[in-house]
Amino acid sequence: MRKYLLALLLLVFTAWAANLKLYLKDGSYHIVREYQVQSDRVHFYSVERSQWEDIPVDLVDLKRTQAEVAERQTQLEKDSQAVAEEEKVERDLARETSRIPQDPGVYWLEGNQARVIKVAQSTVHTNKGRSVLKALSPIPMVPGKGTLELSGAHSPNVFTNPEQELYIQLSETERFGIAKLTSKGAVRIVENLTFMPVTKEVVEEPTLVETFQKQLADGLYKIWPKQPFEPGEYAVIEYSEGKLNIQTWDFAIQAAK
Repeated sequence: MRKYLLALLLLVFTAWAANLKLYLKDGSYHIVREYQVQSDRVHFYSVERSQWEDIPVDLVDLKRTQAEVAERQTQLEKDSQAVAEEEKVERDLARETSRIPQDPGVYWLEGNQARVIKVAQSTVHTNKGRSVLKALSPIPMVPGKGTLELSGAHSPNVFTNPEQELYIQLSETERFGIAKLTSKGAVRIVENLTFMPVTKEVVEEPTLVETFQKQLADGLYKIWPKQPFEPGEYAVIEYSEGKLNIQTWDFAIQAAK
């Protein structure tokens, strides 16, 4: 939309810039389509009278006229460049968006090729033991505390870029972000959980990384860190607060050798 507004403004400005003010030394001016300095006179086409006319050059303020012409040309070039840059941004965005599959999930780009990060199986660990978290049929919540965990000390998805960009395609509107995981033996803790005894609600406490999020299309977002990732374990998470329906796509950042 912005591109079209810029193009419209550029069109209007171009039409306006086609007419010039031929300034006279007494402060008045003629609106002209063009003019030519010919020896002792200025030959110009009057927009008002639609005809060619002449005026003594001594009566014309050429310096002021030429300065305004130059200023208009500079502005026209700036506006043309702005439209060209906006069009390039939109082309690049469309090309980037077309590379990401429409299937819900998390992806990253390797060159021009989209790679998928598989959703990880999460387990809820409480004093009653461990239960597999299923988005469509959550585990029964009992009073107390627990943790949401991923098995394995390290993610199989390893990046060395501390500013790694990721893409998430949502199936429906949900909250999402990137969580810093805590390694503990053979598991990685995604978040701490508190089960409320009366309301039966669950309080989730992930350690979220500050991120930039940019919507590329309906349901498709690019997400990347505001500050470079430190080496460690992470996960893109999608969740609804208080429902314990979190999905996780884990990855690790490894220091470049």
